[in-house]
Amino acid sequence: MSQRPRQLALALGHAESYAREDFLSGPCNEGPFQLICAWPDWPANALALVGPEGSGKTHLAMIWAAMAGARVISARGLHEADVPSALATGALVVEDAGAGADDRALFHLINLAREEKASLLFTARSAPATWPVAIPDLISRLRALPVLTLQAPDDAMLRAVIVKLAADRQLTLDESVIAFIATRIERSFAAARAAVIALDSEALQQGRPPTRALAAEIFRGA
Repeated sequence: MSQRPRQLALALGHAESYAREDFLSGPCNEGPFQLICAWPDWPANALALVGPEGSGKTHLAMIWAAMAGARVISARGLHEADVPSALATGALVVEDAGAGADDRALFHLINLAREEKASLLFTARSAPATWPVAIPDLISRLRALPVLTLQAPDDAMLRAVIVKLAADRQLTLDESVIAFIATRIERSFAAARAAVIALDSEALQQGRPPTRALAAEIFRGA
């Protein structure tokens, strides 16, 4: 029996929507979502948003950036000389703050933001108290930051995330496919993203619709 020819799957970008109305809130993220949206009525001028890869940190950060007119910068791209310009709008998102930010730049940023009453939102995979910094005064400032923690999704949230990620890729999934995937992957946003990408890629390569049968081939043994 001849095999179905495999098509070349082009590596086209699939932009995820970071609009507020597209954020899926539930028990795993409702508290952080409500506090982010309560700005400028925050408990401090700077907050840390913490959670595993793909847990929705960037989506929440982009919601706040749109509200506050904040600039967005990677922690690795933060340099001490650039701190005043980074705070030019009075609000700043520092992404992946626990991964190699320059100590002096981070210290200067927190101090200047406090002086200028600017708002800061740090995203990271771990709490600020665990970040690898050496300046004692910076350590104490980081430990004082209020921390918003994103938890692993429950079953309902995991299925909703699969639907959203598929929609972002213009992929329509039957409920049976969603249920099948949700029961065979780790309960995390990152696993949901990887599963949807794998299903979309395989469907394109085989020229087949993203059915439960195709999902079973991909996730067999998972």
